[in-house]
Amino acid sequence: MKRDIGLLLNPALKNIATYKVEGGQQAEIKLNQNESPFDVPMWLKEEIIGEFIKEPWNRYPDILPYRGMQAYADFLGISADSVMMSNGSNEMLYTIFLACLGPGRKVLIPEPSFSLYEKIARLLQSQVVSVPMHSDLDFDTDAILRAARDEEVDVIVLSTPNNPTSKSLTFDQVRLIVESSDAIVLVDEAYIEFSRQRSILELIEELPNLIVLRTMSKALALAGIRIGFAVANPLLMAELAKPKIPFASSRLAEITLTKVLANYSLVTDAVSYILHERDKLYNELLIIDRLEPFMSDTNFLIIRVSDAGAVFQSLRTEGILVRNVSGYHLMENCLRFNIGLVEENRRIIEKLRLL
Repeated sequence: MKRDIGLLLNPALKNIATYKVEGGQQAEIKLNQNESPFDVPMWLKEEIIGEFIKEPWNRYPDILPYRGMQAYADFLGISADSVMMSNGSNEMLYTIFLACLGPGRKVLIPEPSFSLYEKIARLLQSQVVSVPMHSDLDFDTDAILRAARDEEVDVIVLSTPNNPTSKSLTFDQVRLIVESSDAIVLVDEAYIEFSRQRSILELIEELPNLIVLRTMSKALALAGIRIGFAVANPLLMAELAKPKIPFASSRLAEITLTKVLANYSLVTDAVSYILHERDKLYNELLIIDRLEPFMSDTNFLIIRVSDAGAVFQSLRTEGILVRNVSGYHLMENCLRFNIGLVEENRRIIEKLRLL
């Protein structure tokens, strides 16, 4: 008799779901994945492909994407041995957690936060210490400090600005948490370009237990190319590199990164537009009855409605795809949507007014 296949697998899989995007990834107006509304311009794509086509496709890329890491280090003005490039920041999350977690270890995660943190921790059979946000979705810094001390956690994960709440810790709050703890502190700055707060990146050399995570999928409009980075002091980065998957980043990703960084005004112009539209949309949402918007520090907005499921389906019927985030703690009947093009933003406001 054959054994139950489930007995041959990691037991943690029993409590983990496959990642899904409700409503899919195609719509007339797609605002559900916090993407940039602006694609890389065709002239720059042609320049990138023109260089990539000269690469030998039958050869492996470098074991690690050293040229991309050097380009990003130069852009940040730091040493290249403080930088690790990955196939999207999600791959970097797996790498960092593999290096830092395992059975019997503890990771502190404010709640709600990006679901992948808890998923990887549970896959590695680590204990998750959840610290709820305040009812207004702001971080509870005192509770984080208290739980980190009382639970003697090994890792603290801070998504700031935070997905899905759109709120941030201040620079001083992040610094206090890192300085007050013996744990590794991973600060995910996926949305930092849209934030009113300073990046904690400047303290990499000063704080030996700090790791900063960055993505090129949001402000840099490269979600389809898959580029992420971790930044830490060189001693810590040398250890984080040990479980890193070799050959995971393509030369296309390296070339794309280098070309976009060389034309960074495209990014700053897009961010300026998004910030302007974010504030405009927020003010328009404030005057819509039966709807509560939350102040945002990201490229997306959170609204609370009377029935998130019904509003989600109503918008979807109109060709507008948003994200229903009601399943998160403290976010009952909340929807999330990123800033789109002017006409897309006008359409969603128009539809929300009619609900």
